[in-house]
Parts: sequence; C-alpha cells; structure tokens
Amino acid sequence: MKYYLNVLFILLFGFFVNAGVVTDVAAGGLIEPQQVIEGASNELKARMQDPGFTKDFRKITEFVNSVIYPHADFDLISSLVLGKLWKDATASEKDQFKKEFQTLLIRTYSRAFVEFKEWSVRFLPINTDENDRKVMVKTEILQPGLQPIAVNYRMLFNRGEWKVYDILIEGVSLVTNYRTSFKNEVERTGSLQEVINQLAKRNTEALSSQNRS
Repeated sequence: MKYYLNVLFILLFGFFVNAGVVTDVAAGGLIEPQQVIEGASNELKARMQDPGFTKDFRKITEFVNSVIYPHADFDLISSLVLGKLWKDATASEKDQFKKEFQTLLIRTYSRAFVEFKEWSVRFLPINTDENDRKVMVKTEILQPGLQPIAVNYRMLFNRGEWKVYDILIEGVSLVTNYRTSFKNEVERTGSLQEVINQLAKRNTEALSSQNRS
C-alpha cells in the first residue's frame, strides 16, 4: 500500500511527462474526457524535451501549473479534501488553503519530471452516456518489467469543460488520502489556520530549496 501511495504523489493529475499514449479503446479513438488527459500529457512531453528547461525547477513548476490548472477543478478538489472542515472555514481560509494545496500538488508533481522517465498510459473503455456530467476515465500505467497500475480519474463536466476532481491509484483516492491527512493535522494543531500556515511554510521552504539545488 505504501508503494501505491508514493505513486499517487508521482502521478498527480495523470498528465505524464515522457509518456507515450497507448490507446486500447475501440475504433473511434478517445472520447472528450480522455482527450483532455492525452492533450495535457502531450503538451508536457513536448516541453520537457529541452534538457536546459528541466534544470530550472521554478520554470518547471510554473509550466506544470499552467498546463494542469485549466484541467483540474481546484475549487472542488479543495472542498472535497477538507470535507466538513470546508463548511466551517472562513472565506480567507478557503482561499489560502486552495492556493497552498494547489502549490503542494504542483511542486510534488513537478519533481517527478526529472525523476521518472519510462511511463506510458493505456486508456480503457468507458461506459458513459452523452448526457453524463460525471465520468470515470480508466487507465493503466505501464512500466517496463512491472505490473500495470490502475489509475482512474474522476472528471466533471461543468461550464463546457471536463475537469479532474479526484484520482484513484489502485483504488486509493487522492481526495480521501489527503482528507484523512489534513483532518489529523487539524486535530493535532487545533486549528485549520495553523495547518494552512504550516503548509505555506513547507511550500516556501521546498521551493527555495529546489531553486538553490
């Protein structure tokens, strides 16, 4: 289980650099939600061919954010991650948490760019209706010499766009995993604001450390 949780951080939001897309979907190709993931993957892959670019962590982080942000519903993700805490949070706390949590996800995923190379993704068939506003995009991550890893994306169609709001790695939900973590942190510190402050501090220190390396 620990291995899969580590993979969860590595494969955040499913936009896999250096990933060749393998399509096992029936003739007709990928449907729109799948195309969202494929398109972001291709954009990231093309940019990461520049060796000079991959040495500048701040540029990597900014670029990853620019590609992922339009395809992920961070408002919904943040509210789901905080769960009941979101309802009682102030408007300021909600804005701060969303900003810092997004930074956490982006910087964590950005590190994977320079660490993991040989990924490919197989899209599996989807049972969906044209009127469905929610869909589970099912994929398998393929790595040389290893068993495929099931990676599924919960996506929502809102305001004319498909966006990711959760990822399941071998059945382990990113939202549920983080919800438990932040709930425990709030119980330990006694304050959501304190948890946000600590998260902001860790983000700042991590980004500073990466930029000095």
